[in-house]
Amino acid sequence: MIVAPAVDAPSAPQTVGILTQLLAEVRRRDLAYAATKRAMDAVVAAVLLIALLPVFAAVAIAVLLETRGPVFYRGDRIGRFGNRFTMVKFRSMRADCDPTAHAAFVQSLMRDETKCEVYKVPQDPRITRVGAFLRRTSLDELPQLWNVLLGDMSLVGPRPDVPYAVESYADWMHRRLDAKPGMTGLWQVSGRSRLSLLQMYSLDVSYVGSASLATDLRILVRTPAALLVRNGAA
Repeated sequence: MIVAPAVDAPSAPQTVGILTQLLAEVRRRDLAYAATKRAMDAVVAAVLLIALLPVFAAVAIAVLLETRGPVFYRGDRIGRFGNRFTMVKFRSMRADCDPTAHAAFVQSLMRDETKCEVYKVPQDPRITRVGAFLRRTSLDELPQLWNVLLGDMSLVGPRPDVPYAVESYADWMHRRLDAKPGMTGLWQVSGRSRLSLLQMYSLDVSYVGSASLATDLRILVRTPAALLVRNGAA
């Protein structure tokens, strides 16, 4: 009979050393991803802001011709780790509209997860005709490139959420705040506003748990097609 030599189990100090090495490797990988992602965000945002200046000008003229008011909408959003920032979009609603209705609508959804069937107010009367077109094509979100350049947002990440929605989050939803909000994400290429609120949040949490440069690039590649077919646009 052949007796295999006994293999000693690693001692406590050896186990601690192995775990320390593994954690250090994970941290190095995370830092490399974060640095690469930030560099890509800054370069792409800067290039697009310059290249799309004619589009910005055309949209600004269209917004001003239809209704009085500012070209841009500035609203509070909750970013990474719960930090608040000012998000910039082309204005798609009347300048004098009251946000109370939207706040009440979202909070009613958050109070009862079984009713989270949609995220946007159906047939919202506050939206202008130009604004409806901008939303269908996502042109209203182009100014968010400025937020990306500033570092408040990323090209890819969870959808930036409003403070009154975050206040009503279930515990598991807070996981989506572990990453910078993005101009596009799994929610964008998986159905956009055709998704329910819970589906959108679930996709965001899934992204945060598996984020990588390869995942970001796949989402970026899929985004133009999602916009062209107006996949669930609203």
